[in-house]
Amino acid sequence: MKKLYIYGLIVLGFAACKPNIEPDTPQRGDADFSNYLAVGNSTSAGYTDGSLYVTGQQNSFPNILAKQFRSVGGGEFRQPLVRGEHGWPVAKKVLGVVQGKCDSLPSVKPTDFKGALDTPGTYLNISSQGPFNNQGVPGIKAVHYGIKGYAMLNPFAGRMFTNPATTSALDQIIYANYSFFTLWVGSNDVLSYASSGGDQGTDSISLSTHFGIAYDSIMNTITRNGSKGVVLTIPSITDIPFFRAISPKGLAGVKAEDANKLNLAYNGTQVHFEEGDNYFVIQDAAHPNGFRQITQDELVCLTLPIDSVKCAGWGTIKPIPGRYVLTRSEIDKVNAALVAFNGHIQRLAAKYQIPVLVTDDFFLGTRDNGGYSSNGINFTLKYVSGGIFSLDGIHLTGKGNALLANFIIDRINAHYGSSIPHADPNSYEGIRMP
Repeated sequence: MKKLYIYGLIVLGFAACKPNIEPDTPQRGDADFSNYLAVGNSTSAGYTDGSLYVTGQQNSFPNILAKQFRSVGGGEFRQPLVRGEHGWPVAKKVLGVVQGKCDSLPSVKPTDFKGALDTPGTYLNISSQGPFNNQGVPGIKAVHYGIKGYAMLNPFAGRMFTNPATTSALDQIIYANYSFFTLWVGSNDVLSYASSGGDQGTDSISLSTHFGIAYDSIMNTITRNGSKGVVLTIPSITDIPFFRAISPKGLAGVKAEDANKLNLAYNGTQVHFEEGDNYFVIQDAAHPNGFRQITQDELVCLTLPIDSVKCAGWGTIKPIPGRYVLTRSEIDKVNAALVAFNGHIQRLAAKYQIPVLVTDDFFLGTRDNGGYSSNGINFTLKYVSGGIFSLDGIHLTGKGNALLANFIIDRINAHYGSSIPHADPNSYEGIRMP
C-alpha cells in the first residue's frame, strides 16, 4: 500500500506541471454491442467439470464477453441459469482425496461432488424467462440446427427452447433480437466420435457435405438482420487434455518379475513388457490376435477407469476396450474431418463477410509458446495444473474462458476498429484444490 501511495504522490507532482492525460475511453468501432447473442454448444453454455452449474455458466466466455461489452454500450445478457451448484444432469467433478480400491492409499483426483443436491426441477422449461442471449446448447452439432423438435431429444435444449416439440435451433436464433453475435459450433460433429473412442454408431462423424449445408443455414440465419459478429473455428480436438492426460505408456514402474510373467502369458504374440514403464495393451479387432500394445502416437481417453487398470489388470492381462482409445486410423479420421469442417467455416465466413477467430491460435499457440501469462500467472494446456481446462479435460475453467474471451476481443477490435478492454482471468474461477 505504501508503494501505491508514494506512486500516487509522484503522479500528482507531475500533474501540477503537465496536462492531465486520461486513459482512452473504450470505443465500439464499427459494431453495435447493445444486444449480444452467443450461439454455440457446451463451451458457450458454460458447461464445466463435466456438468452444468451456476458458477460455470456465470464464468462462460459469452458472459465474460458481455461484461467487457458494457464498456462500449453492451446491454443485459440473459442466460438460462440452472438451479444450484451441484451440477445437472449429473454431479460436477471436483478434486478430492479418494481412497484407492486396491491398495487403499489416498490420492487426489477428480471425484463426484458430494454437496447439496440443489438442482431438482432444473429440467423444467424456462423459455418464459427469455429471450436468452446465451443460446449455447450442450451436445448440439451443426447438423442438428435445422431439426424441428430437437429439444425433445436434448434436455438442455428442452429447458430453454420455445415450443420444444416444434422449434429448431435455427428458429431460436430467429426469435432473438440481437445486434452482435459469436458463433462457435461444429466441435461436437467430430468430438462425439473421438471422445467415445471412435464409435461408428450414434457418435459417428458428421458428413462433410451435411456439415457444410448446415453451417451455411446457420450463417444465413444469424446474419439475416444485418448483425455483425465473429465465428470461431473448431480447435485441434486431439490436443486437449481429455486425450493427453493419460500417457499411452501409462503402465508405470512394472517390476522385472511381473514383466516376465506377462511375457509368458503373451508368448507367441507381439506384446512385450520390460522392467519400468510400458505401453498399455488394447483391444484391436483389426489385429490378428484381437489385441496389441498401443503406440506412442495413439491416444487414451480420460474416461479410462484407472481403478480398473490398478485392480482388474486393464492394459496388462486384460486389453483396454476400444471405447477408451483412439487408434492412429481413428485420429486420422478426426483430423481429416477437422480440416474439412474448418474449411467450410472459413469459406462461409468469407461469404457472409464475418471475421474468423482461428481457435488453434489460442489453444496450440498457448502450448507451443510455453503457456500464456496473465498478471504473473502462467497458463498451459496441462491437465489440472495448466489452469485452462476444467476437470473433464474438454471444457474450460472460468480462467480459461477469460483467456479465450480476450483472444476473441482482440479479433473483434482488429476487425471492427473497437477498443474493448480485456478481462482479468485471475478474477474468475479455476480448479479448486481439496
